[in-house]
Amino acid sequence: MEKIVALLCVFGLGMCFSLLGSISVKLMPRLKIDQGKFGSLISAFMFTCLIASLIVGVVIDKIGYKPVAIFGFAATAICIFLLARGQTYEMAIVPCLLLGFGAMALNTAGNTLIPVVLFGGTNPAAASNLGNTFFGLGLFLTPLIVSFLFRKTSYENAVSTLALIMLAPVILAILATYPESKAGFVISDAFALLAKPAVLVAALVLFCYISLESSFCNWLPSFGKEVISAASPDANADVVDASAQCLLSLFAVAMMAGRLIASQIPAITEYGSFFIAGAALISALIILTMTVTKSVQQAKILAILAGLAFAPCFPTTVGVTFAKFSPEIYGSVFGIIFAIGLLGAVIVPKAIGNLAKGSSVQKSLKLLLPACVALIILALVLGWL
Repeated sequence: MEKIVALLCVFGLGMCFSLLGSISVKLMPRLKIDQGKFGSLISAFMFTCLIASLIVGVVIDKIGYKPVAIFGFAATAICIFLLARGQTYEMAIVPCLLLGFGAMALNTAGNTLIPVVLFGGTNPAAASNLGNTFFGLGLFLTPLIVSFLFRKTSYENAVSTLALIMLAPVILAILATYPESKAGFVISDAFALLAKPAVLVAALVLFCYISLESSFCNWLPSFGKEVISAASPDANADVVDASAQCLLSLFAVAMMAGRLIASQIPAITEYGSFFIAGAALISALIILTMTVTKSVQQAKILAILAGLAFAPCFPTTVGVTFAKFSPEIYGSVFGIIFAIGLLGAVIVPKAIGNLAKGSSVQKSLKLLLPACVALIILALVLGWL
């Protein structure tokens, strides 16, 4: 059952990371905020994730997987429910901040447990890719569910339903048995690990990649709304919103499929750096095309291609990095590289929102191109170390 809980943890993380993007088309008018303020909500969530990523590692090491998984599901459910009821920017930013702690509890529990319980712990990159297929499932289902519920019921009821879905796995988390936790971030060892070139480079790889993924998760529906509205200016607003949200579902299901495929490659751990670099190159070409496209159909295809290209980057980075260290310090390594990686999610989506205020989300996506270039270089360096 611990395998199911580990997979549900990353599924829940996918829901958390796609939440704001999924509800953005209704949330911004409800709160009377522009893209810049919405970007601030994203940054608040991601900044708390950064801090929580370090704290949760310590807690897992002290008390084990079970309490952290239970807390993760319960805390995220409560925060989503509060977000459903918030009617002002101030009422929304508090649950966005607190959501980071629940999300990182799910993240750390899931991503440190998966390489231990899948593939017998012998192929961490393949295990991480397979496990994070369920992250893609969370990304996929969340906007799909939201899009359906927005057409059937009120904003409050639609988002509250997501909270109930997040709360349901608590029962399994309580009943499951877990291996002894060897995870945890020990502050006294942090500087020693940061001196390890592989840890530092992996952290920078995730900084670049998480900049890309978090930007897509939060701005893809807005990008889709711009393209669809320009192509069909007389279209019904609700239809436009639903079509825009479906872009995120297409992106997510493609990511899910890509990770499932990557998990079946036996040499993914050994040659993972080349997969990441190649994916970054393809991503750059896709993003460049997205900044100029005027076709709704092309926007859908680009969302799918982006999901496939992004798919192996995060889990393969984690797996390649884990392969360079002993399992006893997986938690410490993960805490560091993910926390530094989240800086990208704090900075870049907000920068896109700020630039979009005077332009458009579509044109602002060009800010992601330098991250793609840096990701290519850093991935190759990580493989060389």
